[in-house]
Amino acid sequence: MYAVTGITGQVGSVVAENLLKQGHKVRAVVRDASKGRAWSDRGCEVALATFENAASLTAAFRGTEGVFILVPPNFDPLPDFPEARSIGETLKTVLMQANPARVVYLSTIGAQAMESNLLTQHTIIEKVIGGLPIPITFLRPAWFMENSSWDVVPAREQGVIPSFLQPLDKPVPMVATADIGKTAAELLLETWRGCRVVELEGPERVTPNKLAATFAKLLGHPVRMEVVPRESWEALFKSQGMRNPIPRIRMLDGFNEGWIEFERGEAGSRKGGVDLEIVLKALIERV
Repeated sequence: MYAVTGITGQVGSVVAENLLKQGHKVRAVVRDASKGRAWSDRGCEVALATFENAASLTAAFRGTEGVFILVPPNFDPLPDFPEARSIGETLKTVLMQANPARVVYLSTIGAQAMESNLLTQHTIIEKVIGGLPIPITFLRPAWFMENSSWDVVPAREQGVIPSFLQPLDKPVPMVATADIGKTAAELLLETWRGCRVVELEGPERVTPNKLAATFAKLLGHPVRMEVVPRESWEALFKSQGMRNPIPRIRMLDGFNEGWIEFERGEAGSRKGGVDLEIVLKALIERV
């Protein structure tokens, strides 16, 4: 039995589907029963649990061969990341009590970075649970290709995409959620000891200009990127409702300045097989 959190999302659903295809039993960990109905119809057990309730999560993880952990994203954390610290301590307690055979935790590229930024939330959680006497894999994927879902409308309607990634010719490590979920399922089925890190990106790195060119190819009209000036970010993000935009700004700085990178660089990362055009085509058809 393998417990999968985030099963209703893009990554968790792929993890579960890959496990089911190979004949393994899956326990779908969901916040409410209605979201688990589709998975129970496919033969999964359903466990109701949240990251705020350690007892429910312990029950969901107990008696499993492996657990896939995807914590809910927080794009606007409070200063010093108290939410991540709380989740880390909860997970530490839960994993010690449930004692699953192995764990795959979905972390992020740049979790080892020393500079504080939005991704530091995963750095905190890695440090809290990394010393547990359970085999743990920190799966650190690159920038999600699916983040470009926000680019579909401006690409289609204006032919201009605002870019926070800059300069526009700088290659950025990106990966498809399909590759993340497939890799996570593969890792859950492996046997290892202690704590390890697996870094994952797509077949090739992608510049913002290539993103625009791929949209242009798929949409059949010119599309270009337009740099959003760095000095405008804080006011822009606050106007969109963010209370504390600095972590997000520093994350973007990290990608742009190169200090958010894989620990072992491009040469040391695992490569997925889904390319950008496949992902963008699906996003265009969906929006």
